[in-house]
Amino acid sequence: MENVNLGTYASNTWCPGCGNFAILNAIKAVLKSLSEEGISLENVVLVSGIGCHAKIVDYLNVNSFYSIHGRVVPAAEGIKIARSGLKVIGFSGDGDSYGEGLEHLIFSAKRDIDITMIIHNNRVYGLTTGQYTPTSPLGYRGRSTPKGTTEYPINPLELMLSSGASFIARGTSHGMELLKKIFKEAIMHKGFSLVDVLQVCVTYYNMYEYYDKRVYELEGHDPADYSKALTKIREWDYNNDSRIPLGVFYKKSLATHTQV
Repeated sequence: MENVNLGTYASNTWCPGCGNFAILNAIKAVLKSLSEEGISLENVVLVSGIGCHAKIVDYLNVNSFYSIHGRVVPAAEGIKIARSGLKVIGFSGDGDSYGEGLEHLIFSAKRDIDITMIIHNNRVYGLTTGQYTPTSPLGYRGRSTPKGTTEYPINPLELMLSSGASFIARGTSHGMELLKKIFKEAIMHKGFSLVDVLQVCVTYYNMYEYYDKRVYELEGHDPADYSKALTKIREWDYNNDSRIPLGVFYKKSLATHTQV
């Protein structure tokens, strides 16, 4: 087993209480676990984009690549296609991949590229101080919409299911144990994996109390059943006040792009 030291010299600059800390600690635990099971971290590459989420690669002593805004997916795809033996994990924000980079996300799911995408979905542009994103709720008041947005949010998980993603899950930044479980399952899945993390921005859109009152973990759900996955995914549409299911919604084994 290799000697794992995942810490770096970089000083963490996230706001106190930021949901990114949960994602960082969860992925650290998972990478350590994978190393203990014989998967060399030399064969892991992290890719990030532009936004508060992107700093995560500064805080992990693992091979990494910074991409430009909206381009986490094609950078991750290129690395995976060039070196198919690598495990490639992309970190992206909701504005980064559900906004500018959405077309890349859709086609990566369609082609079932064997990468893992972890979306830091705080439903706000935190780095640029509070503008609305594709998952902000109707009426969200921010820097760019002081009178409230007039748009309904997209349901990214429904979009990923219809695009052909073979692994779809959701967690929250107040659910470390579930995050670790989902991250590991997503990384080990052969095919395109997307994990949407309801990662709270305490500075510009503090949703901790809102989520804590509504989230629940899926039990007895069959992730191989497409129709049941769609029903559960539609239970909360990122705008209503219904309960919010967490866990693995859909999982299916398909021939990945590099296997065809």
